[in-house]
Amino acid sequence: MNSKQRAYLKGLAMNIDPIMQIGKASLTDENIFAVAEAMEPRELIKISVLKNCADDPKIIANHIASLTRSEVVQVIGKKIVLYKQADKPKNRKINLPK
Repeated sequence: MNSKQRAYLKGLAMNIDPIMQIGKASLTDENIFAVAEAMEPRELIKISVLKNCADDPKIIANHIASLTRSEVVQVIGKKIVLYKQADKPKNRKINLPK
């Protein structure tokens, strides 16, 4: 992903709400499964890391991205934005600039 595509996705992410929260238990298998399941219909998701989570949001973001084969768009404070192009062509909503 190049910087132009990342900037485009950041702009889209400004208008979406977090679909999930990571709390005290940090990252669990259920969280990973939920993120992977949410990526197909949405492509771009935002995750909120709660204050009671002791882990670093950047580490959490990279771990989720590696397990779900997605890309970290940005981590700002306790907000994580991830992108993964939908596997099914009918679910693809986001057209990235070249």
